[in-house]
Amino acid sequence: MNLHITAPPPGAGSREALSPSVRIGMPHLSLTGLSENWLLKECGHRHWFLLAAAAGDSVPDFRDAAGDQVYAVFRAVAIRDARFERVAENDELHFISSLSRISRTQFTSVHHLIRGGGKVGEVELISSFVKRTNPEVNRSVARVNLEAFPFAGQATQSALADLAGPFWSDSWSSHRGFQREQAGLSGSLIVRPNPSIDFNGARFLYFASFPALADRAEWDILSPPPHLTTVGREVFYYGNIEPGDEIVIRIGATAASGTDLIHWCALHRRCDDARLADIFTTRRAV
Repeated sequence: MNLHITAPPPGAGSREALSPSVRIGMPHLSLTGLSENWLLKECGHRHWFLLAAAAGDSVPDFRDAAGDQVYAVFRAVAIRDARFERVAENDELHFISSLSRISRTQFTSVHHLIRGGGKVGEVELISSFVKRTNPEVNRSVARVNLEAFPFAGQATQSALADLAGPFWSDSWSSHRGFQREQAGLSGSLIVRPNPSIDFNGARFLYFASFPALADRAEWDILSPPPHLTTVGREVFYYGNIEPGDEIVIRIGATAASGTDLIHWCALHRRCDDARLADIFTTRRAV
């Protein structure tokens, strides 16, 4: 099943959530242009409503056969060819979005970002549907299939899913020039995420908070210049935490190329050292 949307589908909820343009103001901006954190949240919101449209609903409210709440959790995110510094207050940012099915349980959405007729980036997100087997425990999530999305055996190829496969299976060996076996430790930071800031309404550590934590470690450990903007990033997700858990952020490797700072961060749950995410980032001085 493929769904390509360049205009909002029917339904008041979808029309509002999938409006093709946003007038940029302070909530959408950071020190160096478009806020990556806002953008990821916005693209995640659009992904959620694209799934609703694919199911024929105007708003997303997914439940399994038992009537339990089901959520689309993100397993991988990629930001490509970003030029966030080109976006300023009062600009109009246009979204061209599409949703595709890439497996029995997974969907990917791609969001092209247009400002003034020029592309300023692309975001891709891969999600799967999950539910908590214990309603109070985030670590109890398990994948589920939904009757609203019957699978006929046809799926779209996804380069991001192919890239993410070895990360999900913990069998990756190299990425972006970083060799896993040769990784050192440029530094580490222990963070206790704030429930009021870092968690979402579904009570999970929000997917957009993971790269924000990597940026916090970059700032605290590497002491880069303040005017850095993200050019590209891949985030591979493995797990979540409970409110109150601490996260260890380890910078496993860094590299420099011209004005670019490139690094690999690994996030682990401190209480049991469980893998939470690997994050590969290219940042550029502007």
